[in-house]
Amino acid sequence: MFDLLAEIVSNERRTHDTWLMALRSQSIAQAAKPGQFVMIRVSPGLDPLLRRPFSICGVKEDLFLVLYRVVGKGTNLMRELRQGEKLQVLGPLGKSFAVPEKNFSRLLVGGGIGVAPLLFLRQFHREKADALMMGFRSAKDILSPQKITGEEWGLAVATDDGTKGHHGPVTDLLDEFLRKNSGEVAVFACGPKPMLRKVAETTLALGIPCEVSLEAHMACGLGACQGCAVKASATSGRSYFYVCQEGPVFKAEEIDWEGL
Repeated sequence: MFDLLAEIVSNERRTHDTWLMALRSQSIAQAAKPGQFVMIRVSPGLDPLLRRPFSICGVKEDLFLVLYRVVGKGTNLMRELRQGEKLQVLGPLGKSFAVPEKNFSRLLVGGGIGVAPLLFLRQFHREKADALMMGFRSAKDILSPQKITGEEWGLAVATDDGTKGHHGPVTDLLDEFLRKNSGEVAVFACGPKPMLRKVAETTLALGIPCEVSLEAHMACGLGACQGCAVKASATSGRSYFYVCQEGPVFKAEEIDWEGL
C-alpha cells in the first residue's frame, strides 16, 4: 500500500456521464491486482474532506486506470482535472479476485460502471478463456471495453429500456448462458446490489463458484471508520464484513443477500 501524489496523464470522457482517468505511479501499477481499489483525494483543500474509492480498471506500464461516473461534487471536480495535475492517492487496497486453479471458463458479469474491475481481471489473466456480459440502463450508457483498455473482445449487452441488445436485466443473459453451458465455469461479478443478489442466488443454486465485488460508501478505506459493514451469511462464521478491509471481493456464499 502506498500513499503518494500521482500525476494525471489523461482524463477523458467515455460516455455522456462516465470518464476514464490514467494516473502515473509505478508503485501502484506494479502492486495492483484485479478487484483492488484506490482512495483518491479529489481536491487539495478540505472540500470535499474525504477521499473517494475507485476500482482499478487496468494498468499500462507505470499507469493505472480509474473509471468513474459523474454523480456528485467529488466526481464533478474530477472531470475538470487536466493532464499534469496531481492527486493524492492511497492504494492499492482491498482483496483481489481469486482465479480458480482448475481449468474453469470465466464468465464476467457486470452492471454499469461495474465493468471496471472485470476488465482488469481479464487483462491480468489473459491465459484464461472468458466471456463478458454487461447490463446498462440504455444504449447511451454502454461502456465499450475497447475504449477503456484498447483491446477488442466479445461483449453481450443487455439494456433496461431495450435500446440495444437484450431488453431486460443482464441476469437474463446469465441464466441463458448457464442453461447452454454445462461445463465447468466460474462467475465473477460487479455492479448494483440487486444485480449481484440475483447472480449470487443463481450461482449458489447451481453450485457454481462465484465471486462478487461489492460497492460501498467508504470514509477511510482501511477499516478504521467501520462505515462499510455488510452483513455476513450464517455459514460464514461472522456477523459482519468490512468491504474496504475484507473485500471488496467476496465469495457469493459469504454474504447475507437478504440483509444487504
